[in-house]
Formats: sequence, structure tokens, C-alpha cells
Amino acid sequence: MDGREVRRFVVEQLPQLTKGFLHEAGVEAADISHFIPHQANGVMLDEVFADLALPRATMHRTVTHYGNTGAASIPITLDAAVRDGAFRPGELILLAGFGGGMAASFALVEWG
Repeated sequence: MDGREVRRFVVEQLPQLTKGFLHEAGVEAADISHFIPHQANGVMLDEVFADLALPRATMHRTVTHYGNTGAASIPITLDAAVRDGAFRPGELILLAGFGGGMAASFALVEWG
């Protein structure tokens, strides 16, 4: 894996891919209350989050506590947010996975 190329892909492509996903889902950026990305790198996450333009969303991070835990980073971060009482019924949570292979995936969860 070429870490620099993956970082470039994420910084350059993830905001555009996220916006496309939200459009296809019929969801406005302002409807997102929480953003839980793969916890690859804190500096990169801050840069990407700024470009996503999710005006009401809180980005949840665990990378500073656990590091990059690979595929487990989204569920670990989701669990940490739940334990902190971060979510309210009806809020939309955007999950974003990305990484090697220049792939990205997304899911929307309406908190119940």
C-alpha cells in the first residue's frame, strides 16, 4: 500500500464522493448530525471534514486514543459515541470507510 497515494485519494476524492452519496440518498448536508469516518489519520480527517461542508455535523474521533485500528475503526468510534450519549433519536449519522485499493463506502444510519 502506498500511504501517500491513499492519502491523496482520500483528501481529493472523499468530499466529492460523499456529496454524490448524499445526493443519491436524497439527503442534504445540513441533515447530517454526526460523521464517523474510518480513523486513518487525525490531520487528514480534519482536512477532509472541513471540505465536506456538513454544517451541523459533529465528527467523532478515536484515532488519538486507539490509533488506526483498520476495519474496526468505524464500529469502535460508533461505540465510543454511543457510550458518550452523543446521539438523539431521529439524528442522521454518516459512516464513511476508505483506504487501500482507492475505495470508499458510505452508510446512513437514522438513530432510533
